[in-house]
Formats: sequence, C-alpha cells, structure tokens
Amino acid sequence: MSTLTAEAEVKTTSSMKNIVNKQREFFNTGVTKSESFRREQLTKLKNAIRKNEQELLAALKSDLNKSPMEAYATEIDVTLAEIEYYLKNLRSWMKPERVSTPLFFIPGSSWLYKEPYGVTLVIGPWNYPFKNLFGPVLGAISAGNTVIIKPSELSSATSAAINKMVSETFDPRYMKVVEGAASETAELLKERFDYILFTGGTEIGRIIYQAAAKHLTPVTLELGGKSPCVVDSDTDLDVTVKRIAWGKFLNAGQTCIAPDYILINKKVKKQFIEKFKQAITDFYGAEPKNSPDLARIINDRHFERVKKLIEGDVVAGGQTDAAQRYIAPTLIDNVTREHKIMQEEIFGPLAPLVEYDTLDEAIAFINKGEKPLALYVFSKNKAFSERIINETSSGALLVNDVILHAGHSGLPFGGVGNSGMGAYNGKIGFDTFTHKKPVMKRWFAMDIKQKYAPYTPGNVNFIKFAIKKLL
Repeated sequence: MSTLTAEAEVKTTSSMKNIVNKQREFFNTGVTKSESFRREQLTKLKNAIRKNEQELLAALKSDLNKSPMEAYATEIDVTLAEIEYYLKNLRSWMKPERVSTPLFFIPGSSWLYKEPYGVTLVIGPWNYPFKNLFGPVLGAISAGNTVIIKPSELSSATSAAINKMVSETFDPRYMKVVEGAASETAELLKERFDYILFTGGTEIGRIIYQAAAKHLTPVTLELGGKSPCVVDSDTDLDVTVKRIAWGKFLNAGQTCIAPDYILINKKVKKQFIEKFKQAITDFYGAEPKNSPDLARIINDRHFERVKKLIEGDVVAGGQTDAAQRYIAPTLIDNVTREHKIMQEEIFGPLAPLVEYDTLDEAIAFINKGEKPLALYVFSKNKAFSERIINETSSGALLVNDVILHAGHSGLPFGGVGNSGMGAYNGKIGFDTFTHKKPVMKRWFAMDIKQKYAPYTPGNVNFIKFAIKKLL
C-alpha cells in the first residue's frame, strides 16, 4: 500500500468517525425526540422533494432511463404520499401504550414507552434509488433518530441529487448523505450505529450483518430472491397476462419483488404465450427499443450478466444493444431448474416459463428453492390460492396482482430467510426504528410483606399460591 493510499484511508476513517460522533452528540441533546421536531423534519423533507422534483426526475432518467410515469409512481409521489401518512399518524404512534397488569402486581400500571434508538444508518439500492432509500429514512426520522444516508454509487446521478437536496435542507448533525462505493461503506460500517437498515443483494447483506455484529447493532436486511408467479388454469387470462407483464418489465425488470419466473399450468400455456407476446406489443410497440416507457439496465456489468441469461426457447424478444444497455422484453419457454436463468435472481426484463401439471408440483417446485421476497398467485379458485398461502413461505404474497402490496403503508415490507429479515413501511417502519421500553409504575400501598426475607415456609407457600392464582 502506498503512503498516499494509506493517508487517504486514515482521512476517510477519521471523517466517518467524525460524522457519526457529531450525530451522536446531537442525538444526546434530546432535541430529536419531540413530536414537533419530528413533524418539522418530515415537512422539510416533503418540501425539499417538491422543490427538487425536476432534478430528481432528470437523475432517474440518467441512471435508469425511467419514464416520468414510473418515476412519479414508484419513486417520488409514492414517497410524498408516505410522508403524509406519517404526519397523519405520528402522534398516535408516539403515545405510550398501556398494557394490562397482572393482579399480582396491583396496585400499579404497565406501559410501553416509545424511544428512538439513536444514530441510524440507511444503505439504499440502485434500482429504486429514491423510494427504497427514503422509505426507511421516514421510519428512522419519524421515530426520532438521526440518520446517515448511503445511496448506491451505481445510480450516481440520483445519489448526487439526493446529496444536494439533503445538504441544502438538513443539519448534517441530524441527516447526512455519504456518497461513495464499497470502500466508503466499509469505513462507515467500522463505526458503531444504533440501528442499520440495508436494501440490496443477499451476499452484501451478509457482509453488513457481520459488520453490525461486531457492535451488536440491530439490523434490518431487505434482500431479494426469485419471486415465483403461479398461474392457475382457472384464471382471467387477459388480466393475468397484463398484470404479470407490467410487473415483470417495470424498471426493465430491476425490481426486487418483480415476478422472477412464471409457473404456468400446461393447460393454458399456449394461450398465455400468445397473449403475453401481444401485451409486450401493446405496452411498448412493435419496436420496444424505441419506446419512451422502457427503462434500461443500470450499467455494463449488469447488462452483460442479464444478457448471458438469454438461452433456450426464446418465444418473444431476446434482442440486445450494449451501447444503450437495452434488453428487449423477453419470454422464454420450457425452462427448468437446471437452466442458468433459474440459478440466480434475474433482475432484468426476462420472463422464464416453468410448466407444471398439478398444484402439488408447483408448490414442491417453490419450496425446493430459497424463501422468496414475494410470491404471486393468479386464480379464480379460492382453495387454490389458500393452499399456496398456507403451504409456502415468502416475505409477502399477493393474489391476482403483482408488486402493489409494497405501496400499502399498512403492510410490512420485508423478507424471510434468504430474502431478508425485519421490515419497514408505515407504522412498521416507525416501529422498526423504535425501542419499545417496558415501564411498570407501582404504588406504595398494599406492599406484600411475604416477598421479603427471611423466607419462611409460609412466605414460600403464599408466593406460590399468589403466582398460580393471580398471574
């Protein structure tokens, strides 16, 4: 290692430590805990987003070629709506919760007091570089924490726009953006945080978890996986196809809860293929490459990775253009578990079809893989859907649609097993960044003398009787 490199690393380490220490000092003043302060920060963020809307749109266009429709629906406006949800409910969420007190502890009362953890770190992904960053941030600041924000370096234009917006709006002792790549993240993770939330790939999630363990820092990991989409023979095929195609090609397939592969009943596979091909044309025209509504792959490395997954019976699409990082909406038939496309999360506009005959086969196929972040079922048959709900495990399950559950503020967003741990969204996000401190308040009256030493046989019998009868 050169002297220059060593000096740079020392400087980076010192800078990260200074950022964290200043936020800890600010948090320890107690100013972030009041309802009025939290409301003020949420409102400031809302106004800052509106003020910087055009810059954010341009950045999302630059990074991912996101159309204004996708940018508003999945990034900007959905975040603004969530801020309003937080502002509407913050007071009730903050109130101490009274819980029942067993008779053995009467007279007295029992409570759960809501307190912030302290200095938090939110590490965001590149695929939804605004919403999936600020979704967790809303939970952190509404709960009264300070927050250090680490956007993905892959979506560099959005990262820069976010940094500008935050630095112009907030005291860095309260909210601070740290830009950079893996080395900057590694330096951040050397510091002690009170809570960390990471959204991204499973392998990086393991690294984050290991780093947090050194400080015993609680962590929420929002990861990914291969989210199956099961299509029954008894379904509205026209609507089913449109909804799956929309979810699969949204953001060029770079969505952690996109339908990764389609388990299709063999009775309707032929019809499904024809309707799916037509849906691609309806959405993006005869030449999808020229459509203003189709996003692009984030960078050259991911383009090459996704391109290599195009193999087998391509029945629609398959075209690529490296110069534009364009991959056509693609449907691939007769896929098996042995195909490379089934060995990893696709994260691209490729839709593999896996044929099944019976529901037992479909459930067994799903359960043989890792637990997915989302699972989708299309069927008019309630018993069909209920079997999948009860006989599989996933972060979330949606019947007769895809992706929309992530926009429901009343539902937690999170994985299970390999697809993540913990959750956020709405009140769940508030709770994630909140320590519910148990508080018991006793009175001086009716003091039970039998609990004090010396412990006579009579004392023991009384306490045993009291616990048995009164708890």
